[in-house]
This record gives sequence, structure tokens and C-alpha cells, in this order.
Amino acid sequence: TAQRGRMLCTPCIWPDFGGPGLLGTVGILTLVLCSCSGQPASLTWDLPASSSWEHQGDLVFIHMESSLYSLPCSPMEMEVADPTYHWVRDRTDSKLFLVTKEGHLLFQHFQAGDSGKYSCTISYMKHGVPVSQTFHYSVFGYHVLGGLDTVLLFHSKFCEDKWTKSFLWGLQKKLRQLEIKQHCKLQLTATFCFPSLSNPSDESIIQVELEVSLFGPHWDEYCNSQDMEMVTNCYRKTVRHNLGQVQLALTRFFEEHKSFHITGAGIPNINFTNEFVGFLKTEQCNGGYGQTKQLLRCLECCIVCPPGMFSPPKKSQCSPCPVGTYSLIYGVAFCTPCKDGMITRVPGASSVTDCVKNKRTKQAVSITHRIPGLLLIILPALLAINLLFILSSCYWFYKEYRVSSPRASKVTGSNKRMETVISFFRTLWQGPEAGPDAGPASDTTHLDTSHLDTSTSQGGDEQHTHGASSLAVTPNLAPATDETIPVLILEE
Repeated sequence: TAQRGRMLCTPCIWPDFGGPGLLGTVGILTLVLCSCSGQPASLTWDLPASSSWEHQGDLVFIHMESSLYSLPCSPMEMEVADPTYHWVRDRTDSKLFLVTKEGHLLFQHFQAGDSGKYSCTISYMKHGVPVSQTFHYSVFGYHVLGGLDTVLLFHSKFCEDKWTKSFLWGLQKKLRQLEIKQHCKLQLTATFCFPSLSNPSDESIIQVELEVSLFGPHWDEYCNSQDMEMVTNCYRKTVRHNLGQVQLALTRFFEEHKSFHITGAGIPNINFTNEFVGFLKTEQCNGGYGQTKQLLRCLECCIVCPPGMFSPPKKSQCSPCPVGTYSLIYGVAFCTPCKDGMITRVPGASSVTDCVKNKRTKQAVSITHRIPGLLLIILPALLAINLLFILSSCYWFYKEYRVSSPRASKVTGSNKRMETVISFFRTLWQGPEAGPDAGPASDTTHLDTSHLDTSTSQGGDEQHTHGASSLAVTPNLAPATDETIPVLILEE
């Protein structure tokens, strides 16, 4: 232990003899001698001014709507003089703690939000020295399975919201007495109104759905055992017993209250007549609770979802809060979304500080704000580039047209001269008397053109040479007679 006593003695000198064993022996002898002489002893090392202990990791499970649960400060019996107790919770809230004289923390009508981490520090004096011990508890709410869903059908001539709301308010008011007597809670979950099948023009049907919770005020008044396993078995038996009692009580109630009459200012006389009562026994977890293996003595029980998790009604598992949401407390049915477009980096956020700015959204917003400025910069540049492209296209088209026109005229002149030469030779080969329609001569031989003078006269230009070359390569020339040897003199 870290317990210490402060003792005074005349100063003692501790020589160093080179070993801790010898030093310890001398120290013990000095304490013994000082004690025997009636002088209090003094040690050269400083002992702590107080002693404290930390005890970690105790799990506590408390059933929801428990009438009274007492959590001791210390799990063991401690006989100390004038102790003081101080309870704290892991999060700050305005709820006051009920602490008994013995230091027990009291929970009345335990709710899911009462779950959390609690610490109790017990302080006292021992041999004139202040001593403190701190005990930490993780408190979880849970409930055994068992519930009842009720469906009611009422006939009425009207189907308007304001009259239906007045009817439902009167119905719930009359059911209050049944709740107190049967130690249950009745919650309206849904209402529908639709035309009657038998008389759709003059009659409507109002469907009312009620959820019955068997954990009302003082539902566990017969389960006062301190043994956790025994009290859990008592809870199961109580739920099964109350389930049958509530179903029977509701059936009798609607047999006695067959018709509900609604009157008031601006409201005509309306009767809502009950025609059907249906029950469905359920074994599902309440909203904010889920089934886990954390409570070994009741594996089928539903345990409250911790911060960062949620469970909608009629679900049996706690799930992490999706990205962009968080939950701060125990037992939430739905997570809270982050504000201002913020998001969480990972699922299961348990604090509002986990919400951070979305970088993608921020970039998109900044780009959106910059779009007008970017357009003013980019559009003139695009217009200038388009104008340069058009001007350059026109320039290159004009230049190509000017270059290609002389070539085309030269080719056209060459073709015309070629046709003139060919027609001239045809005339000579067919004979001088042959007209344009005369056929070829009967006695013909191949024309020997090797002796033709295709050379140009002095002062001739390139066009004569092109004409002679075209003549020399023309195949299949028409035949000519031996009597006539034509001599071609090409002139310009």
C-alpha cells in the first residue's frame, strides 16, 4: 500500500557503505533504536502527502424503467470513519444525483439516457493521513423482450383531420386510467382514414395503431431481489404476465366503450364507433436498443446503443452512425446529421467535433464562385483565337488559289494543242480528198515516223518541244499511203 506515517526524530546520518542491502539494514536498526528511545524516527526520502487508488472496469446493467436501483460507491464493504462520497459522470449535464448517506447512487425510473460512465470517489482519514479511493462504473440500460401492437377500426361519417384529432385526444385521455392500473404505456404510432367499402359515399373508416410498452411506472414492483440472475428471471415472468393482463384489459375497455361522441364549438355531432380490435405480440427491441452478447445472463435481452451508434424502432441491432451523422448520448433511434454541409471522416461519430468541412464541397463552392471571373478571362481569349483562325484560313485559301490558277491555264493550253496535232494527222492519213466522214484507206501500211523532223527551228520555245514529245509517244497511229510522205513543220 501507499499508506504513510509522518514521524519525527533527531537527525540521523546515513553513510554509504556501497550497497543497498547494508543501507536498508542500517535504516531498520535506526528506526528500531529511535522507537525504543521514545523519539520518533525520520527518513531521508519524502513519502506522498496522501494515498489514492483507482479501480477500473466494472459493468453495471440496469433495466429500463426500473422503479429504484441503488449503485454503491464501493463494490466491497469498507469500514472507515466519516467517509465522504463524490459522484461524477463522463459528460456534464444538469441532472442532479441522488446519493444516500451510505454513498449509494439512486436511479429512479431508469431511462436509456441515464446510461454512461460514472465515477465515485470515497475519501477518509486513516492514521491521520488523507486517503481516497475511486471506483469507475460503465452503466448500461437494457430490457427483456416483450410488447404488444394493437390495431383499432372505427366507423364515422366524416374523415377530416381536425375532428379526427379531437377523437384521438379523447381516446388517449380515457386510456390513461388503464395505463396506470396495468403499469404499461400506450403510444399512438399511426392513423389512417379511408372510405368504407360497404358505403363509400356516406361512411369512413379510421384505423388507429397503438404500441403497448409493458414497462410502465412500477411495473417491476414484485422484483426486488438483489441477485442479478434472479431479478432478470423475475423481469421475464413479469413481462409475460403483464402481456396477458394488458390484452385482456384492452379488450374489455373497448367492449365497454363502443362509441366515442365528439362535440364542441364548430364541430358537428360525430360518433366514432369501434368495430374491431386486433393484437399482435412482438419480441423486438425498442428504439435505441439492440441485442448483443454483452449481458451474459440475458443473451436475448436488448442493450442500449452507445454514442456513435443507433437503432430504429423494431430493429434488433445497433448500427454505426453513417458518414455525415453522429450521436452524442446512449439510446438514440436516429443519428443527428452534421450542419452546414459538413461530414464525418468515418462512420460511428460520437461527437459534434467529428463533423469537419467537406473538402470536395468546399472546392466545388470555390469553383462556382470563380466561374464569372474565369468566363471574363477565357471568353475574350477564345474569341481572339477564333478570329485568328478565320483570318489565317482565308489567307491560305487566297494564296492557294493564286498559285494554282497559272498551272491550270498551262495544262488547258497543252491539251488543246494535243488535240489539234492529232486531228491534223488524221486528215493527212485519210487522204486529201477524204472529207471529215471518210473512212480509212484500204491499202495501208504502218507509218514510219523515224524520219520526221521534230526538232524546232531557231528561236522556238518550250511549247514546241512538248508538242513533239506528245506526238512521239502516241500509240496506234492511223496508217498512211506510200505515195504521200508527210513532213510536219510545227509552228507556233
